[in-house]
Amino acid sequence: MRSRLLPFLLLPLTAASASPPATPDEARAFVKTVNEEMKTLAVKGSTADWIKSTYITGDTERASAWANDDLIAYTRRVLEQAKRFDGLPLDPDTARMLLLLRVNNTVLAPADPAHRAELTELLARMEGLYGAGKYCGPDGQGKCRDLLQLEEVVNRSHDPKALLDAWTGWHAVGRQIRPLYERFVVLANEGARDNGFQDVGALWRSAYDMTPEEFEREAERVWAQVKPLYDDLHCYVRAALQKKYGKALVPDGKPIPAHLLGNMWAQEWTNIYPLVEPYPGVSSLDVTRRLEAQHWDARRMVKLGESFYTGLGLDPLPATFWTRSQFTKPRDRDVVCHPSAWDVTWSDDQRIKMCIRPQEEDLITIHHELGHNYYQHAYVKLPFLYMTGANDGFHEAVGDALALSVTPAYLVKAGLLDRVPPTNDKALINSQLKSALEKVAFLPFGKDIDVWRWQVFSGKVTPASYESSWWALRTKDQGIGPPVPRTEADFDPGAKYHVPANVPYTRYFLARVYQFQFYRALCKAAGHQGPLHACTFAGSKEAGRRLEAMLALGASKPWPDALQALTGERRTDGGALLEYFAPLKTWLKEQNRDQSCGW
Repeated sequence: MRSRLLPFLLLPLTAASASPPATPDEARAFVKTVNEEMKTLAVKGSTADWIKSTYITGDTERASAWANDDLIAYTRRVLEQAKRFDGLPLDPDTARMLLLLRVNNTVLAPADPAHRAELTELLARMEGLYGAGKYCGPDGQGKCRDLLQLEEVVNRSHDPKALLDAWTGWHAVGRQIRPLYERFVVLANEGARDNGFQDVGALWRSAYDMTPEEFEREAERVWAQVKPLYDDLHCYVRAALQKKYGKALVPDGKPIPAHLLGNMWAQEWTNIYPLVEPYPGVSSLDVTRRLEAQHWDARRMVKLGESFYTGLGLDPLPATFWTRSQFTKPRDRDVVCHPSAWDVTWSDDQRIKMCIRPQEEDLITIHHELGHNYYQHAYVKLPFLYMTGANDGFHEAVGDALALSVTPAYLVKAGLLDRVPPTNDKALINSQLKSALEKVAFLPFGKDIDVWRWQVFSGKVTPASYESSWWALRTKDQGIGPPVPRTEADFDPGAKYHVPANVPYTRYFLARVYQFQFYRALCKAAGHQGPLHACTFAGSKEAGRRLEAMLALGASKPWPDALQALTGERRTDGGALLEYFAPLKTWLKEQNRDQSCGW
């Protein structure tokens, strides 16, 4: 999903210092006006962002920067005015909206107008450099390839030389982003401090209905819950890769080289499943092969995703979705292919932006992105400040929870499998390992993108150690390392979209945990009996009713209230994930008995 940016506007507002003492009635009137005016500016900003993302030029980057500068300026002004209402006895809705006005921002404007304009220009330029990034060979004279083409190599090739060439080629894009990012950190921190936050990281961590310090501890608590399963998976995968590439390339007791894990950022490892499959040929679920053989196009894949949601009793997507979305990569221009879901005019104007390929990964991503659209549809009638998830992890988890119910039986109905594979132990382990390569392998990466940025924003990590600190953190938690030596001339964080685009990332870590809590609750609502991994709630109208009740809350209640509305629980819990993967956990322990685990 695209970032929820509540940046800023240039409207003639009365200075707070000239106003008489504030009253609760004035506070209510104030938030009503802010909701209306901010929505108007958000529509302008998201329209410009949509055009920039689907047609990257210098002109569209400037237009996006100008629109977002207006929104940033407005937010700064109203945040200053909102200080009048500090300490007043306010009704719950007014108090919550004033809180969200402060914390639901990915960046805040510096007081200096010139710095504010520079900040928005930097954001637009960094995202543009990422979207237009290409690799033209080691000497710059070869055939130029963009990210999608380089990903095809990393995703599918098992040739270490080709993998290394594609990996190093794409990661070079970070070098031109690095000086812009250094300046961005300075200006973004200036804006955060001008608005009462210690730094940008503290701003982001304030958006979870707890203090920044409490949230940081909470993230580490959840990671500690799920880390043993990750460690077991890492040990098994490393041993399997040794059989393919040899111990010279994948040594015992060392981090796995990042280019060998089937993903440009080594964040999810699904593409190496053929190399690590526990029981080859047992109930193989090669959905990509079927999509290609049956000539599925992008629209048909999206239609399948929509049918899952309507099967739960939710509304069809609006007609405009099908005419306004970007489903495939245009041939005539640069676009941002990173998948995202939008309500461009904040009025049921749902769209997705993808460069869809007939691959299983993209089919699952479609189900995920549509989850954002259905969340947007559920809260569309709320005041603007409530038009987001209970927290940003909720927004990411909804589609993932539903995708867990994309079972073999569902794929049989879609014509992508001939039959439901037999549920013997070998088939179950194959299926669970394939899922874990996506969901469990991602966990430390999902946490550490922001841990690194929190350290950058706080000054703990300086520009002199951007690159070394990045790999130190990823090696410590993820057990992977760079395939070639890196220096501080490199900027590998900039080769990951969310860093130059300034999109907070902890939401994805939380989503990997929330989705299993949501899934467990939806299975219960559907009347499922038996092991959690065997559940599907596809077609359950009761599950759909429970889901929509949570979605309709938007951000109107603290996230524990929204979590309780669906699950009956009020705390983030990795236990549901561990319950789901319990058969795999037992199997991995047995497989790793004689292995040298750890790094």
